[in-house]
Amino acid sequence: MKTIIKIAWRNIWRNKLRSSIVIISIILGIWAGLFISGFTLGMNEQRVKGIITTTLSHVQIHNPDFLANRNINDTIIDSKNIIEEIRKDKQITAYTGRQIVTGMIANAKGNYGIQLTGINPDMEKKVSVIYKKIENGNYFTRIKHNPIILGKALADKMNAKINSKVVVTLQNIEGDLVNAAFRVEGIFNTQNSPFELSTAFVRKSDLAKITDLGINKIHEIAILGHSIEDAPLIAVNLKKYDSKNKIETWAEISPDLQYAQEMMSSFLYIFMIIVLLALSFGIINSMLMAVLERKKELGMLMAVGMKKIKIFSMISFETIFLSLIAAPIGLLLSYISIQYFSTHGIDLSNFSTGLASFGIGTKIYTFLPANVYFEITALTVLIAFISSLFPARRALKLNPAEAVKSL
Repeated sequence: MKTIIKIAWRNIWRNKLRSSIVIISIILGIWAGLFISGFTLGMNEQRVKGIITTTLSHVQIHNPDFLANRNINDTIIDSKNIIEEIRKDKQITAYTGRQIVTGMIANAKGNYGIQLTGINPDMEKKVSVIYKKIENGNYFTRIKHNPIILGKALADKMNAKINSKVVVTLQNIEGDLVNAAFRVEGIFNTQNSPFELSTAFVRKSDLAKITDLGINKIHEIAILGHSIEDAPLIAVNLKKYDSKNKIETWAEISPDLQYAQEMMSSFLYIFMIIVLLALSFGIINSMLMAVLERKKELGMLMAVGMKKIKIFSMISFETIFLSLIAAPIGLLLSYISIQYFSTHGIDLSNFSTGLASFGIGTKIYTFLPANVYFEITALTVLIAFISSLFPARRALKLNPAEAVKSL
């Protein structure tokens, strides 16, 4: 077997040009496939992370009726006891209580539907990154009476500037319409247009006064764990102590987001299999040409008694060697490219409007799990071996007598 391996290694360098073309094709195919996969996964990871850190968090708690009709009186049942259990859970790193009221926001430019979210600014900082996204103005530090933080998309639509006044119309706990004037203290930019158009933030204490709801009544508790993987276990633990309220993970609240994440993982392998299958035709063509060129040589080997299994092994090893040379180089180039752009990002500011409508920023940071590199290496070798079967089979079908007489 050692002799067959040595012969196979020498054979691939007998025609250096052809072997080099095959190797370069595999390298570029692996690099392009993995880089595009890293770009796609990075885009999806950025979208998921952005939505979780601005709106969803890892786990949310609501009154079941509140989710159905958004009634201001459907606050969380026994919220104090739930918060006590949250504080005891070591898997929970941060939480915050919110009051959520729907209404209309207006100024001289027009009226728009809005979800007014009343927050405790200090606690919200631990759960949400909105305070980091303030593009203009401040985050509840300057204006003392009824400050409001607007999304950039809504502020642009209303032509609202820092210190300008807006009027919010909403229902209090009695069902009566009330108006309240707010002054714009900050404008946040999450590069998520739908969220920016529909959500504004105020102090929970200010909103409680306007609606007569009271400071201790809350509609939502947002919870963060150490990582996104902790969400299911946190939800299970909290459900042991609370059966009255609805406790959901981010995936349950937004199943389409989870589906997109799972689909992207499947897409990676499907895409790479397609790329490698396309490369396999080039390998088959190259090895078939090598077999036909060495028809006389192979015939002589058969004539002197070389077993067919050894000829088959020799052709197979030649193909596998090509992939073993190319695969590490392709993977290394992919790793370097993906790591570089995972730090520096790919600037897509020319497409900012379209990306913002999907909740994606103008810079995409590539991402690819470490295990994928090893799995793609194994897949490359496997497909290379499969590609060798047809040329090897063609070699075995040669008639020694005829092959020796060929030119």
